Amino acid sequence: MPEGDTVWNTAQVVGRALTGQQIQRGDFRVPRLAGANVSGWTVVESACRGKHLLLRLATPADERYTLHSHLRMDGAWRVYAPGERWRRPAHQVRVALYTPAGVAVGFHLHELALVPTADEHRLVGHLGPDLLGPDWDPAEATRRLASRPDRTIADALLDQRNLAGIGNLYKAEVLFLRGLSPWTPVAGVDDLDGLVELAQRLMASNLGRWDQATTGSLRPREKQWVFDRAGAPCRRCGTTIRRANLGDYDRITYWCPRCQPGPAPDGGTRPTGARD
Repeated sequence: MPEGDTVWNTAQVVGRALTGQQIQRGDFRVPRLAGANVSGWTVVESACRGKHLLLRLATPADERYTLHSHLRMDGAWRVYAPGERWRRPAHQVRVALYTPAGVAVGFHLHELALVPTADEHRLVGHLGPDLLGPDWDPAEATRRLASRPDRTIADALLDQRNLAGIGNLYKAEVLFLRGLSPWTPVAGVDDLDGLVELAQRLMASNLGRWDQATTGSLRPREKQWVFDRAGAPCRRCGTTIRRANLGDYDRITYWCPRCQPGPAPDGGTRPTGARD
């Protein structure tokens, strides 16, 4: 699933191509927007909030609207030059916006909606502080995480109502770097402030590039500590990295049993030094 930095990068690419451009034609291929007509509208801004992309538009009468989309697992926006061949099947297209500079195509988009910009809050107002937003508030993010002390820290980090933008990759990596088992209850985390600060720093470090690295290396197969490395040796201690489904979201999590001691998926605990 695209995480906050991927959506931020996508917003920048779309924004560089379309901001200030007048839409010649909009092709919507979802039932609720089948009759929408944005011809003659101007692209004002391409922004994001957590994992939500917000394309802000202005009508000829200067009424403001927002085209909202969520990428979820398989969504993507791509920008093509006029006449350039699209590199995905046509049946995946959900929207195409044609301008003199090119065409922005949304593939497999979810929750696609066109609303007055003043009503954006109905779509993203429930989100917690955005790790990459100008209004990032680490104290509020920490307060929201702490509001449910019995919840596992892995589930709490994935809940976009606590802090917006974290997905499976950054969740797994930040917990490894803080030495926390994913099954640790929020109340058992000694330094929530430090955890939040690290999550924001890791994500911000990848802005402007598509490679998501948390180890400091951009070499293939060296970019992450534990994410997507089940069965491989831990880069720090050599213990076999494990994976399991976890919690409210039934999402796969990755962890090192030795470097991340504490509660385990079988309900037991892993003491420091435990190996598979």
